Amino acid sequence: MASPGENSWSLDRQIPMPVAEDVFAMNHELSRASLEAHLTTRVIGRHLELHGEIDSTNTRAVTLAREGTPDGTLVLAERQTRGRGRLGRRWFAPKGTSLLLSLVLRPKLLPRQALRAMMICSLATVEAIRRTSGLSVQVKWPNDIVAHGAKLGGFLTELGLRGRQLDYVVVGMGLNVNLDISALPAWPTPPTSLSAVVGHPVSRLELLVAILEEIETRYDKMCAGWSPHQEWREHLATLGQLVCVTGSQGSIEGVAEDVDQDGALLVRTGDGELRRVLADDVTLRGHPPLRRTPRIPG
Repeated sequence: MASPGENSWSLDRQIPMPVAEDVFAMNHELSRASLEAHLTTRVIGRHLELHGEIDSTNTRAVTLAREGTPDGTLVLAERQTRGRGRLGRRWFAPKGTSLLLSLVLRPKLLPRQALRAMMICSLATVEAIRRTSGLSVQVKWPNDIVAHGAKLGGFLTELGLRGRQLDYVVVGMGLNVNLDISALPAWPTPPTSLSAVVGHPVSRLELLVAILEEIETRYDKMCAGWSPHQEWREHLATLGQLVCVTGSQGSIEGVAEDVDQDGALLVRTGDGELRRVLADDVTLRGHPPLRRTPRIPG
């Protein structure tokens, strides 16, 4: 496990990273010089740590957030030894094949609105993938990026409070870019990578820059009062499908009808009850008979 300063750099220092022999890894692209040369953001990613290896970018980002790191701080790694996803799952990503990052945000939101930070990051990723590869992808509620039903990546959101106020939100992301999918373990949602879908290696630098720029565009709007709800709703693969939700409320089966302003999934059960579900595990069962999907006001 790397210490916080080992194999890392911030705006005022850089420690060279080893370059992988695998041409698909393209480690040489993720450097201070290349990011500064291409990144146009004002806040997002401007305070940066880049690690050759770390236990978890989210763990490091939470530590930095508690220490008062600036809004928009980015922790980026080539490999995680204890990468994690939702519900305690491990995140598998060989060195140099993926984008592994965590972002510290300090939006002026209510704690119940914290999921909006993840919404703008997932939307930014969807648009960045379209910009850089031409591929149209979707969001599987609540936190996966999917292409043709297979998982490209996911998000892990952690928040900190100061009294009753939201102090920070850490949004972690793992995105399979140039990854040999035959090396991936089996998951409930079958995994894939961008290179596997588009048929050629993808520039991680170009994709990372696009993601950070798209995040800042939406972050600025959100901080000015805009809600990402409608745009996020339009990119959800889950709506209109039969789902099985397992988690804190037990098991719920029904039709995923909508999401509310704070990102909760609204599931219509077989007995007609509309259940509100927050951040549990969802398995898609397929499409139900055609029916009208209600809109949520706002």
